[in-house]
Amino acid sequence: MGDLIGTATDGTLYFARRGEFERIEKLNASRLEKTEILAELARLNTLYMIAAAGSGHIGSSFSSMDVVSYLYRCEMDRTKGDLYFSSKGHDAPGLYAVLIAEGVLDEANLHKLRKIDGLPGHPDVAVPGMVTNTGSLGMGISKAKGMAFANRRLGKGGRLFVMTGDGELQEGQIWESLISAANHRLGEITVIVDHNKIQSDFSVERTSSLGDLVAKFAAFGWHVERIDGHDLAAIEACFQRLRAIADRPKVIVADTVKGKGVSFMEGTSIDSDVEMFKFHSGAPQSGDYTRAVQELIDRINGKLTGLGAQPVMLETVERKPAPVPAEAPARLFPAYTEALLAQAGRNDRIVALDADLVLDMGLVPFTQRFPDRFVECGIAEMDMVSQAGGMALNGLLPVVHSFSCFLSTRPNEQIYNNATEGTKIVYVGGLSGVLPAGPGHSHQSVRDISCLGGVPELVMVEPSCPEEVGPLLDWCLNGHQRSSFLRMISIPYVLPFKLPAGYVPEPGRGVALTEGKDVVVISAGMVMLAEAVKAAGLLKAQGLSVKVVNLPWLNRVDRDWLGATLADARLLVAIDNHYLTGGQGDVVLSAAAELGLGLPCRKLGLSAVPPSGTNEQVLRAVGLDAEGIAASIAAMVQSVSGSGTQV
Repeated sequence: MGDLIGTATDGTLYFARRGEFERIEKLNASRLEKTEILAELARLNTLYMIAAAGSGHIGSSFSSMDVVSYLYRCEMDRTKGDLYFSSKGHDAPGLYAVLIAEGVLDEANLHKLRKIDGLPGHPDVAVPGMVTNTGSLGMGISKAKGMAFANRRLGKGGRLFVMTGDGELQEGQIWESLISAANHRLGEITVIVDHNKIQSDFSVERTSSLGDLVAKFAAFGWHVERIDGHDLAAIEACFQRLRAIADRPKVIVADTVKGKGVSFMEGTSIDSDVEMFKFHSGAPQSGDYTRAVQELIDRINGKLTGLGAQPVMLETVERKPAPVPAEAPARLFPAYTEALLAQAGRNDRIVALDADLVLDMGLVPFTQRFPDRFVECGIAEMDMVSQAGGMALNGLLPVVHSFSCFLSTRPNEQIYNNATEGTKIVYVGGLSGVLPAGPGHSHQSVRDISCLGGVPELVMVEPSCPEEVGPLLDWCLNGHQRSSFLRMISIPYVLPFKLPAGYVPEPGRGVALTEGKDVVVISAGMVMLAEAVKAAGLLKAQGLSVKVVNLPWLNRVDRDWLGATLADARLLVAIDNHYLTGGQGDVVLSAAAELGLGLPCRKLGLSAVPPSGTNEQVLRAVGLDAEGIAASIAAMVQSVSGSGTQV
């Protein structure tokens, strides 16, 4: 049984159980009046989920909430095959809150956002009510077209409603998808643009102005409506008009407010000075959460009182403080920022390009110090990489930035094209590897080495610690004659090792972090090396000595060095923060095989799509935490010993 909450208290989290939604549904009020209250209550639950998870996207969950609530409560008939999904994916917490209110999802999921046994950070078809996987932008309209074709082919009915972000419209696939939808008269598709006018770094207007959206969509043959995305009466009238249009796909440009529903979270400006919108992503601080909840409670209760109904009943839980590591974690990007600024200060040919991730990629100081050498390309990775190709052809040294999951894949052909021209470009990928695990598989970059490792003369490197960032960037910019890819972990991580004094990276060569004679473990990057070193300590207690080697070169191995490193080993294990196929392990084991040492070799890495959850949960689930690595190596040793090879 919930409680009546007059004043929200710091340190307490608040949520409404499904019974409260059902009570409000039964009130003697109009459909729109109830929808308005239920949308506010879903906002409160969304805020709870994000605060409890410690991460998520408040801004776009709130901006799309009124349209999504109306669709599920008033417009869609799911018994006739109507489907809704979000193409942008950032609004997943808000969608989950609505699905829980509608009974599509069990309400226990309120407590499981970004948990391994719960709700992924971005939509996934494994979750009831999720129609398609999203989070990688630009795909939604194309997916809807495929669904419409299948429905027609199979004689099925149903309308398809797709939510896109306005920043998402910078992806080229969006505009590719529009033409044939009009040609094939796909009137069953309705696209809603959540036009909240603010994206990750800046306003949409500043990043890449959309101009006259209505005219642009209309030019592609779509029927277009523009409405206030928070006015339920306008939303209702719009959908009523659209029912009469069956021969063309439809698009609704819904003017919304990012963070709508909490006054101090609302981003209302469309001016070019909007920067680093505070509530785009991440969990609110305790004080902000309490203020936001109080505002929502007061407004919900005001509406209920106006209908002669009892105030809202809420459940409470105490907010768990974030764990504080015993040691200060290491962070790569501050070191990268410092190193890039130093290099740019010495070389005025260096220019930086970014894909709407200037804060995440540590580029804010660069934009301030070298504003005329910075290009914000928006959410348009293929365009960005080809721009860099043109710059390189005309004498500049471009450094290109995005998350590895997008930088290695979306512009893969463009990176290859640049490589065929023999120019020099440095690609810098953040958010590399399986962690952070909360956002889910669309953001877990665990195939980037396989995507780019075979590009001619492109060398991929990954620093093990902040001290290795500067030397590796220096090699990429000044030591290598062709292109390179600097793969970096974005999260802070406690490191149980230090590089040897005087260590300087040499192409294809690594350095030992621990000493041992039984097993040689080769890996790269903060997360895997940290876990491997801890695993070596666990195995030492079992009588196995393990040499852990940091090899920052992901697709290159010096065979002379490798031969010397393995000379006295009994077993080689390569560990990848990546899928087993196409990672550094394949490169290392292939080189070892060519040496003809007759040494047993094994790989550890990901064999399946990784789950979403907390970092600790997911690392354990995929067997790449220290305990999992130690257990796997012990089993490998036993297997090799059982085959007659002594270890």
